[in-house]
This record gives sequence, structure tokens and C-alpha cells, in this order.
Amino acid sequence: MEMAAPFLVFVLLSMASSLTFAFDPSPLQDFCVADNKSPVFVNGEVCKDANLAEASDFFFPGLDIPGNTNNRVGSNVTLVNVLRIPGLNTLGISIARLDFAPYGLNPPHTHPRGTEILVVQEGSLYVGFVTSNLANGQNRFISKILNKGDVFVFPIGLIHFQFNVGKTDAVAIAGLSSQNPGVITIANAVFGSNPPISDDVLTKAFDLDKKVVDFLQAQFGPNH
Repeated sequence: MEMAAPFLVFVLLSMASSLTFAFDPSPLQDFCVADNKSPVFVNGEVCKDANLAEASDFFFPGLDIPGNTNNRVGSNVTLVNVLRIPGLNTLGISIARLDFAPYGLNPPHTHPRGTEILVVQEGSLYVGFVTSNLANGQNRFISKILNKGDVFVFPIGLIHFQFNVGKTDAVAIAGLSSQNPGVITIANAVFGSNPPISDDVLTKAFDLDKKVVDFLQAQFGPNH
């Protein structure tokens, strides 16, 4: 019995830790369809009465439709999260379609609340992510060229990208471990914040001339 007590404490602490570090709320019933019209603000989404749930709460049409890649970076992401499928609430998952024009780029970005697993459906993509600061102070860059049917994982919170290295369109499908994984596009966030980050901060952080910083802020600013 003396050995059992510490072991029980360890098990309980492990269970508590797994709950503490969960990024999405865990379901306490079969499902918790989001009431996106509710004025109540909670961490996640308010549930509507389960007896009022319909098939449309768990359904999204049109992921077979290509996204519009006629933009500066030549890519488009169609994200299907809890805002589009209310039934995803508390289930900790979402999905996205990524379309790329030839040499199109999904720029370096992070998902603060979700790991991403990506499968290439058409074309070839050059993908990669950068690790956080390691013990030796380095940020390792891990990359690979993917072809049709290949799968790659981007760990939660790490900066990553996808670039179409082919002369034809490319398509990929991504699963994310959150009902609302969020996205922070690095260049937009740093140089296009509103209000803008001080020139003094950016010139020192990136070792750039103020004129270069002003140019980048003009390119990525909210009015561009």
C-alpha cells in the first residue's frame, strides 16, 4: 500500500496535466454544436441544444472547388473550422484545402493552437519548418520536396511554409488539431500590424535601415 499511494498520485497528476495542456475544450457529451449567434463569450463556442442539432451542423460543401490563387503570393487556403462546421466545437479538429498557382507560396506562418498534417493531392511542394531555439542557440530548418500522395507534419506553433516548385497547379489537404487553429503570417504580423510596430524596434531587430522598414510596412500595412 505504501508503494501504491505515490503511484496513484503520479497517475492523477498525469491525468491533470493532460487536461491542463489541452488546447481545445474536451467534449463532455456526444457533441456540442456551436451556437455561433450566441452573444455569450466563452473559451470556444457556446453549445446549442443537442435536440436541435441537424445534419447541416456537421456538413460543409465544396472542398472540391479550387480556391482563387490570383493574388500576390499565388495561393489560397480554404479553411473549414468551427465557424463553417458548428459541429466541430470541442472536437479538436479542422481541415483546409490549399491551392497553388505555378510557383505559388503559402508564406511563412504559424498555427498557435494546432499541429498540421498535410497530404499533397496534385503537384509538387517544397515545404519546411523552423524549430524553436535549441540548446546551442540554433533554429534548425527542416524541409522536403513532396509529391502526390506524400504526407508531412508541421508541429504546433512552429514557423512553416509551402511552395509550389512545379510549372502546374498544386493542391494539398491539411488536417489541424484544433477546431480553430489560428494563423499568424509572419511578414504581415511584423510589418503590417495595426497600429504599426515602432521603427526603432524593427530596425534594431532586423538590422535594417529605417527606409527599408518604412517600405516593408507600406507593403504589408492594413491599407495595402
